[in-house]
Amino acid sequence: MTESQERAGADARRTDGGDATTGTDADAIAGAGADADAIAGAGADAQAVPVPHPPAFAPDSLVLNRKLPLWYQVSQSLRASILGRPQDASARLPTEEQLAAHYGVSVLTMRQALKELEAEGLISRHRRRGTFIEPRARRVSPVRLLGSVDAIVAQQSGEATTVLGHGPTAVPGDLAEFFPDCAEVTCYRRLRRDEASDEPTNWAENAVRPDIAARIDVADLERWPMTKVLRDVVGVRISRITDTVEARLADPVTAELLQVPLLSPILHYTGVTYDEGGHVVDVARIRYRGDRFSFSVTVEAH
Repeated sequence: MTESQERAGADARRTDGGDATTGTDADAIAGAGADADAIAGAGADAQAVPVPHPPAFAPDSLVLNRKLPLWYQVSQSLRASILGRPQDASARLPTEEQLAAHYGVSVLTMRQALKELEAEGLISRHRRRGTFIEPRARRVSPVRLLGSVDAIVAQQSGEATTVLGHGPTAVPGDLAEFFPDCAEVTCYRRLRRDEASDEPTNWAENAVRPDIAARIDVADLERWPMTKVLRDVVGVRISRITDTVEARLADPVTAELLQVPLLSPILHYTGVTYDEGGHVVDVARIRYRGDRFSFSVTVEAH
């Protein structure tokens, strides 16, 4: 081999080695770039994770009865929405204007309804900040019944409810007059407790027409009163509810459930719910602890 050929071979080997080194460096740089992309992607993903926000407070709908004071109907509907709201719902209410538009009333009427709820301690109003639900919002005054279904819903809202049992049963003899065309009804038994003290306040038995009961989701009864479920979930067009309240003595079942002495005074409420066709769809029998219930009725002169 000549000297020039040896020099050419050495140059070639150096060139190959240089290329190998360059290739390794390029791979390293490419790998570093990939890592950087991965880190950037992870950062983008981290930024894309939505920050959880509490659901906005959404009041229930309301069909106004022009024979009753509008402010009263609105206050009772909003009251039921507040007491029955999800625990993680926003504490901030919509503005007066938004609420007035939602209920289809004037701002003055809405303001009067909010004033009623503020007097009860359910809400607090702050200039330039808005209206907020009080964290410990509870009923602090008797419900005034002026004939509104929403008043019944409001009275039954705001308590933790446990469904004790449900199922078909023969129509009880004392309810036969209300279900003349039914061989059986579906019975629901529920216990309500004060959410703050966990103290039992009342227990209820509802006898419901089977065709209506077939459309009831029991889980809804742990969230809302039966009246609300019938009207707003099942879609029953309620025409009226007839209420009867009387003093009784606690029987063994009531004494055990409400944690009161046997034969102690309780308040026994019976509510018969009629649809637009005049048929009874539900008969509720509720036993209240005498120290946890106040019943007030206002009769308007005109």
